[in-house]
Amino acid sequence: MTSQNGIDPAVPPSGTGCVECEAAGGWWFHLRRCAECGHIGCCDDSPAKHATAHHRDTGHPLIRSYEPGEQWFWNYETDELYESGPELAPPVSHPADQPAPGPAGRVPANWAQTLR
Repeated sequence: MTSQNGIDPAVPPSGTGCVECEAAGGWWFHLRRCAECGHIGCCDDSPAKHATAHHRDTGHPLIRSYEPGEQWFWNYETDELYESGPELAPPVSHPADQPAPGPAGRVPANWAQTLR
């Protein structure tokens, strides 16, 4: 994948967890990072799907996984997966000791039954 519109490699991530879930006291399954503005949102397997909502609200087309060890990007406009792409400002994932699903203490015991 080459650098294209929708990626600002200098913008740091907005935090270590989903912005909206943190504000509402919610939880997430996995995290995604907007490649344009650094917004951290929860994935589409999470109850609130904030990463996709961020794309709908802003038009920012690309996200990158914010999970440790993952480097893939997703393009909402073309429904394309890219196994890698340009380096983004650190950190490139949530802290390794932060559980998935997370955050610790807010994930319901029956979390697997609530997905999708």
